[in-house]
Amino acid sequence: MRWVCLLFPRLALEGALRRRPDPEAPFALIDGPVQRQCIRAANRAARERGVRPGQALGFAEALCNAPLFKAPDAAPLSKAPNSAPDRGSRSGSSQRLETAPFDAESVERWRRRLATWAYGFSAQVSLHYPHALVFEVASSLDLLGPWPRLEARLRGELGELGFSHRLVIAPNPAAARVLVNVHDGLAVDENGLESALATLRLDRAGLAGIDSDRDIVQTLNRSGFQRLGELFALPRSALARRFGGGLMRHLGELRGEWPLALDYHRPTPRFSRTFEFDQPVHAIAGLAFPLKRLLQELSVFLVGQDAGVERFRLQFGLEGGSVQHVGIGLLAVQRDPDTLLELARAHLERVRLEGPVLSLTLFAPRLSDYAPTRRELLEGPARQAQAWAALHQRLVARLGESALRPLVEHREHRPEMAVLNGAGPRARDASAGPSRPGWLVPAPQRCDGDVVQLLAGPERIESGWWDGGDIRRDYYLAQWVDGRHAWVWCEPGRQGWYLHGWFG
Repeated sequence: MRWVCLLFPRLALEGALRRRPDPEAPFALIDGPVQRQCIRAANRAARERGVRPGQALGFAEALCNAPLFKAPDAAPLSKAPNSAPDRGSRSGSSQRLETAPFDAESVERWRRRLATWAYGFSAQVSLHYPHALVFEVASSLDLLGPWPRLEARLRGELGELGFSHRLVIAPNPAAARVLVNVHDGLAVDENGLESALATLRLDRAGLAGIDSDRDIVQTLNRSGFQRLGELFALPRSALARRFGGGLMRHLGELRGEWPLALDYHRPTPRFSRTFEFDQPVHAIAGLAFPLKRLLQELSVFLVGQDAGVERFRLQFGLEGGSVQHVGIGLLAVQRDPDTLLELARAHLERVRLEGPVLSLTLFAPRLSDYAPTRRELLEGPARQAQAWAALHQRLVARLGESALRPLVEHREHRPEMAVLNGAGPRARDASAGPSRPGWLVPAPQRCDGDVVQLLAGPERIESGWWDGGDIRRDYYLAQWVDGRHAWVWCEPGRQGWYLHGWFG
């Protein structure tokens, strides 16, 4: 078996930053009692201003509020010694440090969401280890490609989601978890497992939780042991007598000799996420950023479920406690976040907010089977069909289903009754039959002097005796006076031509 371990060292901070309108602004997570709050984690903008974990909140805020000064660049040799420095060489600016309380429950929610994403690569995904995911991929390598390709895909998707990580693949989950503490990108098999484990320091080998009554790492260090390889070299019976069975079990798990019982994650069949605003939002444009984030999470969820959606719902929590709902229907099953965002924004252009928005919730209560777009060796006609389907879907999203309807063929010989307005956005394939014009005039028009030449015909249509609309006509393909092709008819045995439609 091949087990991947993903360690997320900054999950709490990066999960909070995904909900920030400006992730590049100075931001930090705080922890501790109200009287002694301190910095738990800080983003890059805050760290560049000197904010560090463990600092008191007041001191960190003072660092961010203080103006930054940039030393003037050295004056060029041609400039006089007493000349003034260039404008802009010294600048002062300050930016307020934004903070949010550290939320352990939020970290676990993000871990479950990432586990749902990993479910798209493996059916055996476990949250057994804190701050990490482990999942088995040996059965997926035949489908997803060799390990280097799968590793690049994992890192690429996590990078798009905005989560920093460390990654290791090993023969068992326990070994993968301890190796990821000191390695990133390590791939080890059964033959190299023990040598990779032997170099680990004891404080990095997951020994801290073995014995709750004593610090097993400190005990081993006092006995002269520093690395796992030194423990592997000792007789197992002597090691068990001196340090107990818990240590032996852990060493057996690392070597793959002791099976590790894991609880596997199973994603829920429904999707629901909420984004809460710090300030009320008064315009649809202000919903673009949170909507993009929520649809990215929906896409990750759908990939893990190998599914898509045909319909989802947005719920706006308004001031005063009222709620506004917007349903978004699609013409085909989708799960691409960019496509979902484009269609959702087109729907929202026709929506008027009933009040200031305090929260945005996305519901996808029903999932649909997803089939990737079929690719042909020669993609000319197929690509055109896909382009039309995408345009059709955008028009329905922007104008509404009632504004865009197809023409549906009806089994009727009379041309003016053979094509009806469709009841929805989907049209049936027309059955094979005689050539018909794409544009019928509202009512036949007399056109005796405009027909230059008859190109094809006649085609006799005689029908409608049962409903009082009896017709008896001979139809021809005719060339019009200006060169266009027209569909004309005359009554058998009578003079006079009537225009009924145009060919493209």
